[in-house]
Amino acid sequence: MANLKTKRDFPLDRIRNIGIIAHIDAGKTTTTERILFYTGRTYKIGDIDEGTTVTDWMEQERERGITIVSAAVTTFWTPKSGPFENQETRLNLIDTPGHVDFTAEVERSLRVLDGAVIVLDASSGVQSQTETVWRQANKYSVPLLAFANKMDVVGADYMATIKSARDRLGANAVAYNLPIGRENDFVGVVDLLTRKAFKWEGDGVNFTEVEIPVEMSSAVEAAREKLVEEIAGNDDELMEKYLGGEELEVNDLKKALRKAVIANKIVPVFTGSSLRNKGVQPVLDAIVEYLPSPQDIASVKGINPAGEEELRKSDPKEPLAALAFKIQVDPHVGKLTYIRVYSGTLKSGSYVYNATKQVSERIGRLLLMHANDREEIDEAFAGEIVAAVGLKDTITGDTLAEESKPLVLENISFPDPVISLAIEPKTKSDQEKLGLALNRLAEEDPTFRVKVDAETNQTIISGMGELQLEVLVDRMRREFKVEANVGQPQVAYKETITKEAQGEGKYIRQTGGRGQYGHCFLRIEPLARGTGREFASEIVGGAIPREFIPPIEKGVIEKEDTGILAGYPLTDIRVVVYDGSYHEVDSSEIAFKIAGSLGLSEAAKKADMILLEPIMKVEVTTPDEFMGDIIGDLSSKRAQILGSEKRGNYTIINALVPLAEMHGYATAIRSMSQGRATYYMEADHYEPVPNNITQKIIETSGFTGRVEH
Repeated sequence: MANLKTKRDFPLDRIRNIGIIAHIDAGKTTTTERILFYTGRTYKIGDIDEGTTVTDWMEQERERGITIVSAAVTTFWTPKSGPFENQETRLNLIDTPGHVDFTAEVERSLRVLDGAVIVLDASSGVQSQTETVWRQANKYSVPLLAFANKMDVVGADYMATIKSARDRLGANAVAYNLPIGRENDFVGVVDLLTRKAFKWEGDGVNFTEVEIPVEMSSAVEAAREKLVEEIAGNDDELMEKYLGGEELEVNDLKKALRKAVIANKIVPVFTGSSLRNKGVQPVLDAIVEYLPSPQDIASVKGINPAGEEELRKSDPKEPLAALAFKIQVDPHVGKLTYIRVYSGTLKSGSYVYNATKQVSERIGRLLLMHANDREEIDEAFAGEIVAAVGLKDTITGDTLAEESKPLVLENISFPDPVISLAIEPKTKSDQEKLGLALNRLAEEDPTFRVKVDAETNQTIISGMGELQLEVLVDRMRREFKVEANVGQPQVAYKETITKEAQGEGKYIRQTGGRGQYGHCFLRIEPLARGTGREFASEIVGGAIPREFIPPIEKGVIEKEDTGILAGYPLTDIRVVVYDGSYHEVDSSEIAFKIAGSLGLSEAAKKADMILLEPIMKVEVTTPDEFMGDIIGDLSSKRAQILGSEKRGNYTIINALVPLAEMHGYATAIRSMSQGRATYYMEADHYEPVPNNITQKIIETSGFTGRVEH
C-alpha cells in the first residue's frame, strides 16, 4: 500500500463517504481495487484469485475469494473536468460483502454512508441480493450511482441491465454513458452529456479521447435526449428552457443532475469492465460530481433527554454527535470501534459520553483505517469515518455525544438469525477460551447470537446462514486458538399462538420464615406475522402494586425466549396482565416473575400454538437442459415456484422454499447440473409449519416445556 499521510484539512464539501454495494460476484471488490489503483492509494492492482486485494484482507476472504467484512479505505481523486475540475476530493470508501449471510455488514455501512455505487453484472442484470441491498439503501435514503460492470462478458447487455433496474427495483435508472462495443469487442464508453468518446488500453491508467463511432451516432443522440429530458424534468428552470427548444449548458445539466441524485430522483448508470480496467475513471468523476458531501445531507436527527427531536448540523463547531456502527477485534490494537462523526469534533485521549448506555468512556487513540492498515490521528471532525481504541462499553448502534448536550441517534436494526448449531469445546482447556471467543465474535457481528440451552446445557450459536457460521468457527480456531466440535445446522423455528386465551400464574411457597406469594392473570392475543412481541398492563385499583409489573414482564419475556411448544422463542404475541393479587409481607419480585412465567405457559397451551419456519427466497441460475430436473427437485422440497426468466443460454428460476429442506443443496445442485448451475438464497419470511412436520419437530426436540423454579 502506498504510504500516504492523509491530509486532515479537507473542507466538508470535498469529502465523500461512499460504499460499494452489489449482489455476490458482481465485481465490487475488483471495482474497489481499480479505484484504489487509479487514485494512487496502491501501486499494484490487487487480484481476488491471487489473494492480493487490499479490502479483502482476512485469510478467510482470500481463501474463499469473497468479501466477509466491510473494509474502510481513505483515498483521493481529482476530476479533470466539470464543476469540480482540479479540486482534490477525499473519498472515504467502504467495500461491503455481497453474500447474504453477511448482510449486517451492508446494513450498518449504509446507515452511516452519504452515498453509494451499486454494481450490476451487465450479463445478469438485477439479481436477488441486488434487490436486498437496494432496499437497504432506500431505507436510509442513500443516493446511488449504478455501474453496469462486466461489459466484456458473453451475454452482456447494457440496455437490458438498465431495464431490469427500472422494472425490478423501481429505480429511475438512466444511461449516463454508452458502451463502445460489447463482450470481446468492448473497448470504451461515450459520455452522453459531453458527447465525448473514450477508449482504454493496457492497465487502464491511460485512456484516449476518440471520435464517436459513426454507427453509434443515432443511438448516442437518442440516449442523450432521454438523459437530458430526465434531468430537466427535475429542474423547473431547465424544463422551461428545454420545452422552449434551447440547447442546455452541460454544466447546468450536471448541477441539476447532482441535485436530482442527492434527492434520490435519478440513478445515473455507467458501464465498463473493472477486470479489464475499462470505464472506472468516469465513475470516480461521477462520485465527486453527483454523490453528496456531508454538507449536502440534511442535519442529523436525534432524541434528547427530554424526549424531543433535536437536529445537529454537519459542523465541527456543533456539539458532538457520533454513531458507533461496527466493532472489530484487531490482534494488534485490541477492540476497534468504527465511528461516523455527524457533528462536532472527536479528540484522541478525551472523554466522551455514551448517550445510549448513559456512561462516560475514554477514547485512547483515534485511527484512520486503510483496510487493515491504520494511521493514527489526533482528532476527527464532522463528516469523517474513523476507528477508536479504548471504548469498553460501546457496541454497534450506540451514540457518542457530549455529556452536557446528550443526544441519541437512530439505532441500526438487524434481521433475526434463521439457522443454529450446537458447539462444544474439544478439550476442557478450551472451555473458557470458547466462551471468550464467542462473546468477542458476537460483539463484532450483531446477527450472530450465542445462548445456552436450559434443557440440554448445550451452547447454541445462531446466524444468517451456514457460510457465516462456518467462517465464525474458522475464525475461532485461527484467531482465538479454540478447537471446537460443531453439530449439524438446525433451523431457527419460532412458536406463536393462533387465538386469544387467558391464564393464571400463581406462585405460593410457605417455608419456615417469610414465604413467597405472586399471583397474576394474563391475557394473550395473536399479532400480525412479523410484528414481534408486546407486553401491556391493564391493572387498575392496585390489584397488583406497580413495582411488581416489571418482574411479571421479565418472567413473561424469559418464558417467551425459552418456548413452550418445542423450545423455540415465541413471536407475534401480545401479553396483557389484567388482574391478580398480592400479599403484604410475602410478595416479592421473584415470586411475581415466576407467576408471570407460569401464567404465560398456562395461557399459551389454550391458544392453539403452532410452529413457524423460515421461508427462503431461492434463485437458481441453470443451463436450459437441467431446468426440468431442478424444478422437479425444488417441488419435492415443498417449494413454491414463483416463475422463471431467460437470460442468454441460462434460465433463472425463482422460488420460495422452507429452509429446513435446503440443507446440503449446494452439493445436490452441483450433481444435478454437472456443476454448471448456481443458486442464491436469502431469508424472506416466516410461515406456519405443516401439522405432520410440526409433530416430528416436537418429538425430536425432546422439549418438556416445563418451568424451572
